[in-house]
Amino acid sequence: MSDPTEANGTAGADEAAEPAQSASGGPGERHVRVVLVDDHRMFRTGVQAEIGQTAETGVEVVGEAADVDQAVTVITATRPEVVLLDVHLPGGGGVEVLRRCAPLMSDAERPVRFLALSVSDAAEDVIGVIRGGARGYVTKTITGTDLVNSVFRVQEGDAVFSPRLAGFVLDAFASTDAPPVDEDLDRLTQREREVLRLIARGYAYKEIAKQLYISVKTVESHVSAVLRKLQLSNRHELTRWATARRLV
Repeated sequence: MSDPTEANGTAGADEAAEPAQSASGGPGERHVRVVLVDDHRMFRTGVQAEIGQTAETGVEVVGEAADVDQAVTVITATRPEVVLLDVHLPGGGGVEVLRRCAPLMSDAERPVRFLALSVSDAAEDVIGVIRGGARGYVTKTITGTDLVNSVFRVQEGDAVFSPRLAGFVLDAFASTDAPPVDEDLDRLTQREREVLRLIARGYAYKEIAKQLYISVKTVESHVSAVLRKLQLSNRHELTRWATARRLV
């Protein structure tokens, strides 16, 4: 298997020109070239170890990136069939990557397709990347086997979602009304929203840190910021606030 292309690397000419084999064959017959985009190196390493054994899975990881600029550079250089894209990235997030890669997605001969892979299961995150052009959205609780299958389905042009997330998309595109603006929620950053939801679901700080690949101290800082911005006193009030807005 080729070494993954790093942020400033480029794929070799032979590698870039290699045609993908049919995704409909059995193990060892199907093949897909993938780029991993996530700002946590440890998570990228875990995904690479889980799905990147090409001889067994048919998935070849040809590049990695940790922010928007790196992602656009690596995707343009390697022209993968599928990009596994985190929603929250430095430099503008997954939606910005999709916007800047729009010409690659619309290439009729060699389309680059995107599958969002995120810890977030928030409706606004799901809808945002799907409107941006992603072919699907799965959460980081997905198993390695299911992720491999999802990648091949997206390569074939299918839409793939974790079960409960499909409803968000159906509801969003079935309605012609724009979603109401929640000024309080808009005060929060994307990361603060993630922490808010996990706190409201009863997770301890240590569990949140593990889920989001951040330190416990960083979780505490986010919680303090959320309480200050929403003018709440404790996590119990925060939970009631989040539940009332169906964010849990």
